[in-house]
Amino acid sequence: MPMSVSRRQFLTAPLALSARAAAPSRPNVVLVMTDDQGYGDIARHGNPVIRTPNLDALHDRSVRLTGYHVSPTCAPTRSALLTGRYTNITGAWHTIQGRSLLDPREVTMADCFRLSGYRTGIFGKWHLGDNCPCRPQDRGFDEVLVHGGGGIWQTPDYFGNDYSRDTYFHNGRPEKFEGYCTDVWFDNAFRFMTDSRRRGKPFFCYIPTNAPHGPMWAPPGSEDRYRGAKGLRDPGFYGMIENVDANMARLAKYLKDSGIEDDTLLIFTTDNGSASGSQVFNAGMRANKGSAYDGGHRVPFFMHWPKGGLAGGRSIPTLTAHIDILPTLTDLCGLKRPAKSPELHGRSLKALLDSPDAAWPERSIVVDSQRLDKLVKWRQAAVMTQQWRLVNPSPDGDPTKLELYDIQKDPGQRANVIADEPAVAERLRADYERWWSLVSARGGEYVRIRLGDPREPVSRLTCHDWHGDGVDQVWNQGGVRKGPAVNGFWTVDVARAGKYRFELRRWPREVDIPLTAPFQDSEPNRDKTPGRALDIARARVQVGGREASGEIEVDAKAAAFTLQLPAGPTELRTWFTGKGGEERGAYFVYAERV
Repeated sequence: MPMSVSRRQFLTAPLALSARAAAPSRPNVVLVMTDDQGYGDIARHGNPVIRTPNLDALHDRSVRLTGYHVSPTCAPTRSALLTGRYTNITGAWHTIQGRSLLDPREVTMADCFRLSGYRTGIFGKWHLGDNCPCRPQDRGFDEVLVHGGGGIWQTPDYFGNDYSRDTYFHNGRPEKFEGYCTDVWFDNAFRFMTDSRRRGKPFFCYIPTNAPHGPMWAPPGSEDRYRGAKGLRDPGFYGMIENVDANMARLAKYLKDSGIEDDTLLIFTTDNGSASGSQVFNAGMRANKGSAYDGGHRVPFFMHWPKGGLAGGRSIPTLTAHIDILPTLTDLCGLKRPAKSPELHGRSLKALLDSPDAAWPERSIVVDSQRLDKLVKWRQAAVMTQQWRLVNPSPDGDPTKLELYDIQKDPGQRANVIADEPAVAERLRADYERWWSLVSARGGEYVRIRLGDPREPVSRLTCHDWHGDGVDQVWNQGGVRKGPAVNGFWTVDVARAGKYRFELRRWPREVDIPLTAPFQDSEPNRDKTPGRALDIARARVQVGGREASGEIEVDAKAAAFTLQLPAGPTELRTWFTGKGGEERGAYFVYAERV
């Protein structure tokens, strides 16, 4: 069956759109994205338990995309949102295991804003790589204040962080901050915006909070009102959302008091379906974070820009997605793209924002949840149109387990009609096949950490980014404290031939204790996991066809080796061997050219 025009357009081809009337050409842009907060985790959407008065007020005065979809987990959503391209081709299709690193060939939203004369800043969660060339400062951001990895307390984060009085990475350097994490992100975003105004430059301010991602360490007392709420797994989840809501009030006041509210495009959204609140209220949707059903990836999206006509409170139910946001901002803000930029997969929503009656050809959008080192076809995938959902909930990608739902008649996705609508199912299967051919093109490639790059003289590698099966036990600091006998490898690119020093550690430098010693927090910490002592006796490193090994000295804090390496891509492997022969990898490695 030949493809119709709408089918040919389903992957790319932004529409030619009419000009907006009386809109300023260069608004400031503030994009707030929370972590693991679902569509149903806002009071205005019908949640009978949570209190979000400030998000409710923003909802009421905004243009709302009520058919907006993202990826079912966090790093994949971020890669698609920031590039306007489908997740799997960007390299960041997982949250750990070396597969949350954004391919350096991708062009980010920050790149485009910076090229167009904006100042760019990020405050909170990046989760697209903690090493060069994947850090936010390598990807278009002028001002950077972030935690490590996919959340505070994950392995790449500064060791011992627990959401309050923590050390974060400010323009690449560790710096301690007072206060609760979400408050810190907003405080420093305000400073950035004030500085940008002082310089007379428009700004792109990206505030991706780690809250309310687990662990559920809310500000003290904020979760009290939610204790005992039926279906709520942890009251801290709603406590953290209340704190986000309070910061949204602070943001609204800042914009108004600064006189820039009318000239600022404010966006609020989230990165996937609810992680902990779906059993309380899920807006009638099926499932939650990680799922191919709508509850895993349909999320709120509010836009408010008075001078741009995006105000007054109205909903746009058209099917839209994360890949559409960069094309839309490109139109609204007049953004430039670098020469030879990759093709955008999304479509500008400018016509829909101008008029709800705008011509809008049907298209298919695909999302999936891989969460593996290697891509698997049909794994936890959803092919979406305005009317239909072709869903495969199978983790092994078995195509015989496909389900079809008429989302207009059955938004809860309870009645599988695939036997009744074979032509629809076949059409959507064909759309998936074309999508898969596009997004799997780089599936066999690695995004590599670059060693010896002058932008990062010392590379701090962590087991969070290991490839292999061991990382699922040590992706967070609680796992590192337990010290399991697991291992993996890093994919790296040696920037320049020469001598490289590798420092293998069981604990990161900031802990500063011997390899074999147990860890104890120097001040009270919400993570109560004991820091286990290990009987490490020998260390070994292998990289670029070279290898070195040696005995561990008594009370040594690290095992250091120097290797002469050729330039180019390779793998980095390490081993710590105990007195009884038990092996594990070095959870932390510091590498530098000497």
